[in-house]
Amino acid sequence: MPYLVRHVSPAAPALRLVCFPHAGGGASFFRGWARHLDPSVELLAIQYPGRENRFTEPLVGELAELAAGATAELLAEPPRPTVLFGHSMGAMVAYETLLRLEASGATHFTRLCASGRALDAPPVGAGEVTDAELIASVKALGGSHAEVWEHAELREMLLPIIRNDYRLIDAYRRAPGTPPLRAEVLALSGDADPRITPDQAALWATATTGPFSSEVYDGAHFYLTAHAARVARQAVAGL
Repeated sequence: MPYLVRHVSPAAPALRLVCFPHAGGGASFFRGWARHLDPSVELLAIQYPGRENRFTEPLVGELAELAAGATAELLAEPPRPTVLFGHSMGAMVAYETLLRLEASGATHFTRLCASGRALDAPPVGAGEVTDAELIASVKALGGSHAEVWEHAELREMLLPIIRNDYRLIDAYRRAPGTPPLRAEVLALSGDADPRITPDQAALWATATTGPFSSEVYDGAHFYLTAHAARVARQAVAGL
């Protein structure tokens, strides 16, 4: 099953925005961004195995596997200026994907937007807690509506996905000697996010030899929900 979900496919796209979801999230999280973007922007999202239209597939155990799958499909796309936007876990998948894309010699991947995630964040250990503790931690981040957890079927479906993703995040480490990116990096965060401070977001500057900038929004970990229009437009601004 393909990693790429096409939310908007213009007849003559000027540029491409590829979005990488957070832990437990799916490609549909970014579907609404289409109404905030110029019609010439091709909007794609990455669908990880084990959720939404890929729910019958087994979950993966390594972040590198997600990056490899996304890389292969993006390299098969027609070359055009492309932005990778990743939120939380998705920021690291997007980063690892871009490392592989640049290593392949591709030059049209021009910007990484790293949202809600520190470059070298410490493990959170949420993959080993009880179900109740895991649900509480997810609720605290504001990523899911509270009523979702009141439905037994939804709860039983979501918990293994989130637990697996948290374990995947905790197991991830940047490889020693990882070369810096050449692409521009934009770091985004919420001013009340318990997972990342603005100072930690600023450390993404060390991940590239290209231009770097950062933006702090009003909000917590899922600040981008309330600011979808502004974030979507900022992701592709100037390209």
